[in-house]
Amino acid sequence: MNISIAEQIKTPAILNVKFSEDFMHVGLSDGRIVAIPLAWYPKLSDATNEQLENYEISPSGYGIHWPDIDEDLSVLGFLFPDRK
Repeated sequence: MNISIAEQIKTPAILNVKFSEDFMHVGLSDGRIVAIPLAWYPKLSDATNEQLENYEISPSGYGIHWPDIDEDLSVLGFLFPDRK
């Protein structure tokens, strides 16, 4: 039986996303708020406020999708950026 990395490390789900001038603030189900620099993601840093605000949190809560700029990020990707 294969168990995903998310299940192995009890990955928290994404509850909400907010933006400031240079950061994306992601609220997680374990109570943390993670501030991610927009500069890490060129599509996000180049996006308009309207494009940034048009996002969808995946039904599982582990991903965010921006349809206007075709960008997808996962909670694992920004919690563990060096993990392959």
